This record gives sequence, structure tokens and C-alpha cells, in this order.
Amino acid sequence: AAPGPCSYTTLRDEAVKLFNSLQQLELERDPVPLMQGVLQTCLDLPPLVDEIYCQLVKQTTEPPAPGGQGDLHYWQLLTCMSCTFLPSLPILRFLRFHLDRTESRFPASEMAKYACFIREALGKTKGRECVPSLEEILVLMRRQEMICTVHCPGAPACSVAISSHTTAEEVRGHVARELVSRLGLSQSPNLFALYEQSQRREQPVGSATLLADILTRFE
Repeated sequence: AAPGPCSYTTLRDEAVKLFNSLQQLELERDPVPLMQGVLQTCLDLPPLVDEIYCQLVKQTTEPPAPGGQGDLHYWQLLTCMSCTFLPSLPILRFLRFHLDRTESRFPASEMAKYACFIREALGKTKGRECVPSLEEILVLMRRQEMICTVHCPGAPACSVAISSHTTAEEVRGHVARELVSRLGLSQSPNLFALYEQSQRREQPVGSATLLADILTRFE
């Protein structure tokens, strides 16, 4: 295999490193940085995405302690994977079978709740420019949404709940409706746009851009 980008070596070596990271994940008290590292490697080396999905399905099948902390760490990483990458079609079928089997065997359990969340996420995921931020990973571990603050000229800031799949177009529509209501602009012909502003630049945000990717860049 050819060397990967950045400081990566061969795909085989990186796959072994990821396997070791998964083994370590089970015992981590703070698994978030390790999860983000696994996600970043998969983003940089796409051929490893299917490998990690297979490893996570294996780790969450017949675990020694179903629903224990180590088991849930694997489910949480699987949740983050499902909101970031789509596996190939054969692996996707295998994964869905695993999710159905888990919900059937452990109804109303935390594993079943993660399985349900993952299935829904897979129906929305289209690929990410950035891996989830540390904040997003923490939110995904709880199967919740993030709160995004949009600052509006001439009006108080708007707080919008977003998921890993929320686009700029969806947020812009929400904020526009909020401003029209607050400022009495129902007859105004003006349009609204979202801008990403940092110390170095200010630029409009494309309609299809995922807000979660912008938050990761700020992190």
C-alpha cells in the first residue's frame, strides 16, 4: 500500500494502529480525544472506514459485559462514525443487520437506543469535510443536539438546535423566520445569509454546508 497523507505510513500499519486504539478505547476514562483521533484517521484514509465499521460491529457483538462502560464506548464511537461516514453497501447491509439484531436482543437498553440513533443517522449522512468537534462528540455520546448561536445585526442572537446533518440553508430559514417575527419584517423584500467569521476571514456559508463542520473549524 502507498503511504497515506500527513505522517501516515502504510494502510496496513494504520489499520493495526486503529485496532490498538479500539482496544484502548474500552478502558479510557475520557474516550473523546481517542474517538476524534480514530475519526480523523478515517477521514484522511477513506479505505479504513469499512475496516473500522467491521471492527466496531465485532466489538459490540457478544460483548463480555453488554451495556457496560467499555461496550458503550464502542457504541458511542459507532454513533460518531455513522454521523461522519457511510460504509460501502455490503458493510452497510451487515451493519443494519447488526443494529436490528441488537434492538431485538436488548430492547429498551442503551445499546438498542444507540442502534436506533445510528440507523436514523445513516439515512442522513452524506459525508463530512471535517470530523466532529470534541463538543459534537460529547453531544453524540448522549444522542442529543448541539446549540448553535447565530449573531444577527440589529437583533439579539438566535440559538438554534442543530444535529450533525443540519445544513446552513435549514439554519438560515429558522433564523430568517425568527427575525421576521421579532422585527416585524413580514413585508420586507430583504434576503438573509449566514456568514462564517473568524480572526482571519469573513465569508458567506454555502447553503449545503453542514453547520457541524463550521463548528469543528472554529475548534
